[in-house]
Amino acid sequence: MRPDQSFKGRQFTAEMILWAVRWYLMFPVSYRDLELMLADRGVEIAHTTLFRWVQAYAPEIEKRIGPHLRPSNGSWRVDETYVRVKGRWMYLYRAVDSHGQTIDFLLSAKRDAEAAKRFFRKALGQPHTVNPRTITVDKNPAYPCAVEQMKEDGELWRRSRLRQCKFLNNVVEQDHRRMKRLVRHPPPHS
Repeated sequence: MRPDQSFKGRQFTAEMILWAVRWYLMFPVSYRDLELMLADRGVEIAHTTLFRWVQAYAPEIEKRIGPHLRPSNGSWRVDETYVRVKGRWMYLYRAVDSHGQTIDFLLSAKRDAEAAKRFFRKALGQPHTVNPRTITVDKNPAYPCAVEQMKEDGELWRRSRLRQCKFLNNVVEQDHRRMKRLVRHPPPHS
């Protein structure tokens, strides 16, 4: 976004818009809560406007901060859950490292080896990720198949170890609430 064109035609300053979007993305608040927070600071704005700002500027913010994220460590916790997005049930694949830092997430219509491979490829393509030493997953039978095929194709480090253990994924389960919030209104590229 160029500063002279990105916020052209907006009633509020670029600084105000970016603060509102940042607060929404950082904290577990609704658009209506954010509307009240801004009203307490003398800014009268509708929650629908905040929604439009998040839709317009969040993907660009995500793209710009990606290279500045702290590198993930080599221990991935991967899980998937079933969520409703715009009226359709989808699988939300997500991965965090052992410190709880989000690696990536992906929405998929299916829960199979192809979806798992697509997710792993997307996660490995992020600038802040490293090839994992260990990948901890639940008992989903698609993961071993996907990991083995990716190792054979050279997409995944051949010494990466796959651990299927439900209870080691507690870090991912804690991240679940935050991820559901992100997919309420997914960016257009998902």
